[in-house]
Amino acid sequence: MAKKSAIEKNKRRIRMAKQQSNKRQALRSIARNRELAPEERFEAYLKLAQLPRDGSRMRVRNRCQLTGRPRGYYRKLKMSRIALRDLASIGQIPGMTKASW
Repeated sequence: MAKKSAIEKNKRRIRMAKQQSNKRQALRSIARNRELAPEERFEAYLKLAQLPRDGSRMRVRNRCQLTGRPRGYYRKLKMSRIALRDLASIGQIPGMTKASW
């Protein structure tokens, strides 16, 4: 189980990234537009730098929904490999069985 503070910090980052996505996207499009004047583009870069870092999507870490484990994460299932194996072993995931040979 991951630390509660790490899980909560990640949740806060997810919320902030959702809130600021439109603003960041607009500033990024202005900053990358080659047809605008360099002063306007630079101004957009400065405004983008003023925004909180945790508002960026890149700061969000994929974590297991059950345990909060940050590694061995399956995006499709939103859980770690260990949690997946535990659920499969007790028969909680339909159609999945533990391999044995």
